[in-house]
Amino acid sequence: MASASDTHIEEPSGADIKLVISASALGTVFEWYDFFIYGTLAASGIIGRAFFPAGNETVQTLLAWAGFAVGFGFRPLGAVLFGYLGDRLGRKYTFLVTITLMGIATAGVGLTPTTATIGFAAPAIVLLLRVAQGLALGGEYGGAAVYVAEHSPRKRAGFYTSFIQAGVVGGFLLSLAVILLVKAIMPADMWAAWGWRVPFVFSIVLLAISLWMRLKLSESPVFQKMRAAGEREANPIKASFTYPGNLKRMIVALFGIAAGLTVIWYTAMFTVLSFLQTTMRVEETLAQVITGVGVAAGVGWFLLFGHLSDKVGRKKPIVVGYVLTLVFLFPIFWLMGSAANPGLARAAETQPVVVHGTACTYSPFDKVQATPCGQLLDHLSKKGVPYSVAAAPDTYVTIGSGGERVTTAEALDAALARAGYDLAPVVPPARNIALILVAIVAMSLLSGITYGPVAALLSEMFPPAIRYSSLSIPYHLGTGYFGGFLPFISQYIVAKTGDPYAGLWYTWWVVVLALVVTAIGLTEDRYGAAVA
Repeated sequence: MASASDTHIEEPSGADIKLVISASALGTVFEWYDFFIYGTLAASGIIGRAFFPAGNETVQTLLAWAGFAVGFGFRPLGAVLFGYLGDRLGRKYTFLVTITLMGIATAGVGLTPTTATIGFAAPAIVLLLRVAQGLALGGEYGGAAVYVAEHSPRKRAGFYTSFIQAGVVGGFLLSLAVILLVKAIMPADMWAAWGWRVPFVFSIVLLAISLWMRLKLSESPVFQKMRAAGEREANPIKASFTYPGNLKRMIVALFGIAAGLTVIWYTAMFTVLSFLQTTMRVEETLAQVITGVGVAAGVGWFLLFGHLSDKVGRKKPIVVGYVLTLVFLFPIFWLMGSAANPGLARAAETQPVVVHGTACTYSPFDKVQATPCGQLLDHLSKKGVPYSVAAAPDTYVTIGSGGERVTTAEALDAALARAGYDLAPVVPPARNIALILVAIVAMSLLSGITYGPVAALLSEMFPPAIRYSSLSIPYHLGTGYFGGFLPFISQYIVAKTGDPYAGLWYTWWVVVLALVVTAIGLTEDRYGAAVA
C-alpha cells in the first residue's frame, strides 16, 4: 500500500509547484464549468424548454435533470478508461485528452438545434454529448488530483491539492458568472431565443487556454520514476481489484468518502440554486447572483480545511463535517426558505393545504393523472405549493382552518391567492438576502470541511502504480451515482410528497452511510495520511 513517502518522491521548486497548481486547478475550473453549465441552465428551465418539452413543467424539469444525471452515470466508465491510460501512459497526457473531449462536447450542446427544429434527434444528441462529458470528467479529476499530489512536498499535499477542490467550486461560479454576463449584455428575448447557447460555445475559448497551460507541464515525478524502473502495472484496472487490501480501500473511498462529500457539495450548489429559483420563487437572475456570491464567499473553506488536514490528519475534518451536516442541514434550508420568500413561508405555516380524497396517488411522469385527487396533487406540484394528503370519501382541498372546500383547479388558484400564496417571482429585502447568504456560506462550510482534504486523502490511499485507476473508479462511482442523481431524486421526492424540504432526506441518509463507513473503515498513519 502507498505510504506518505510514496507520494512525495522529490521536492519540486517553488516555481514548479505554482505552475503545477495553477495549470491543474484552472483546467479543473474549466472542465467543471463545461459540465456544470448544463446544470446551471437546467435549474432555470431553459434546457427543459429547448430539448425536453413535455407539456408538463414538472416532467420537463425532471427530464432535464435526468439528462444532467446521464453525464454522471458515465463518469465511472470514463474513470476506468482514462484511469487505465493514466497509469499506463502517464498523468499529463491523459488529462490533456479528457479536457479536449470535454470542451468539444460542451460546445456541441450549444450548437445542437432544439426539439422544435429537429424533433427527438435533439434530446438524443444532447444525451450523447452528456455521455461524452461524463467520460471526460471521469478521467479529469483523478488525473489532476494525482498529478498535484505527486508533486507536493510532505505535509503540504492537503493544502496544495485543495486548490483542485476549490477548482470544482470555481467551475460552478464561472458557469454562473458567464450566464449572468451574457444575460446582462443582451435583451431578454434574445437570451431566451439563442443567447443561452453562448456559454456553451464559450467552452472553446476555455479549452484553448487550458491546453496552452497544461502543455507546459512535465510528467509527474512519481510516474517518471515508475516508468524508468519498469514498475508500471500491465493491467492497472485488474490490479486495482486484486492488489492486497485494495478492494477494501476502494469500498471505503466509494461509500465513505465520495458518496458523502458529493451529496453535501451538490446540495450546497445545485439544490440551493434550484430551491431559490423554483421552490421559493426568487427572481431568477437575483437567485443566481445570490448563490454565486454565497458560494464565492465560501471558497476559502476548501483551502482552509485542506491546509488543516496537513496538521490534524485527513479523517478528522471529514468525520466532523459529516456530523455537522446531519445536525444543521435542515435548519440551514429552513432559514433560507423563510428568508427567501417570507410570505410564501408564512402562508405554508399558517394556511396549510390539505388534499382530501380516495386513491390520492400521484406520478410526476404521467401527463394526465388517473384520479381527480391525483389531478389536484399535480396542479399543486406544478405550482410548487406544499401540501399534505388526508383520506376522505370525497375529493376536495382545504386551505387553513376556513372550512372552504375547493374541488377544481380554477377555484384552487383563487383560494390560494386569498390565503396569501403569492406565486409570482419575489425580490427579498436586503436583510433577508443577507440571511440567505449566511445560509449559503454555512452550506459551503459543510462542503469545505468534507471536500477540502479529499484529493490528498485519496491519493495517499492507493499504491502509485494503480493510483490513477484506484482513485478514479470509486470516486466517480460515488460522485456519479450518489451525487449526479441527487437533483433528479430530490426533485422527484419534492414533487411526490409536496414537501419542499423532503428532498433533503436523500442527502441526510447518504451522509449517515458515509459517516459510518468512514468512522469504521478509514484510519491514518503516523503522519496523518489516510489508510484504509
